[in-house]
Amino acid sequence: MKSLNKLALSAMMGGVLLFAAACGSEEAGKTSDAAEVNKQLSGEVKIDGSSTVYPIMEAVAEEYQMVQPDVKVSVGLSGTGGGFKAFIAGETDMSNASRPIKDEEKAQLGEKGIEFTEIKLAFDGLSVLVNKENTWVDHLTIDELKKLWIEDGKARKWSDIREGWPEEEIKFYSPGTDSGTFDYFNEVILDDQPIVQSATLSEDDNILVQGISGEKNGIGYMGYAYYLENKNKLKIVPIDGGNGPVEPTNDTIESGEYAPLSRPLFTYVKNESVKNEEVYDYVKFLIENAADLSEEVGYVRLPQEEYDKDLAVLEGLK
Repeated sequence: MKSLNKLALSAMMGGVLLFAAACGSEEAGKTSDAAEVNKQLSGEVKIDGSSTVYPIMEAVAEEYQMVQPDVKVSVGLSGTGGGFKAFIAGETDMSNASRPIKDEEKAQLGEKGIEFTEIKLAFDGLSVLVNKENTWVDHLTIDELKKLWIEDGKARKWSDIREGWPEEEIKFYSPGTDSGTFDYFNEVILDDQPIVQSATLSEDDNILVQGISGEKNGIGYMGYAYYLENKNKLKIVPIDGGNGPVEPTNDTIESGEYAPLSRPLFTYVKNESVKNEEVYDYVKFLIENAADLSEEVGYVRLPQEEYDKDLAVLEGLK
């Protein structure tokens, strides 16, 4: 009987030790996970490209550096085309774009042996804007936009666009030719024909805002977020894509009702750069926060499944 009690006691003590070991192992695992989450990184993440995407990336970078202050995140805004040039030259880890990458840019990256991954960040509505004192433009059709912006060798007055409008010369303001916004406008409005020669072109959206707001006969176009940032200075123009005039809003941009000037925004990341822990961590943070921060700066979030898909792709790259 005593022998049986000893065996029972021994078994019980063994069970206690095993339970304690298991608990210790679980706690160690939790501690290890927490350490991984809170691990402080260092290094640099280099980003350049679209001025339209810039407000999103700037907001993400500011938030990220509160979490990882020793990681230097530099964000340039040389335009979509300029960003891809730097990306191809091996100068950056990420390239922001307000249009999909072109075949010739893909080919140049291929020649350099650079593999990349496309990440969609948000939706934008390319916004057509006039001066606050412009009382006559209530909306524009696609044909009127073409008549306005495509060069035909003649000076352009408002009365040339629609009968009854003022006989005053129009002042044009457009993103520069390195801009993805220009590329998109070229694709859907200009049809690869030359833009009106009198247009003031700039990669800096703030210069366009100053031009349109300072000139009663001014007209221009830019990303929706820049309009929201300056809506007290500018008047937005509803666009008739064939189903009546539609103003860009979060709802009309996301639904595609604001056609054909709704578009997605992207960043492209070098697969090799993701092997650097700080770049991987930044891209992960970007995808996890892109929805909220895109809306915070005036763009429209994607469906959550798009972000989930990108996170899965990122894990595969790691």
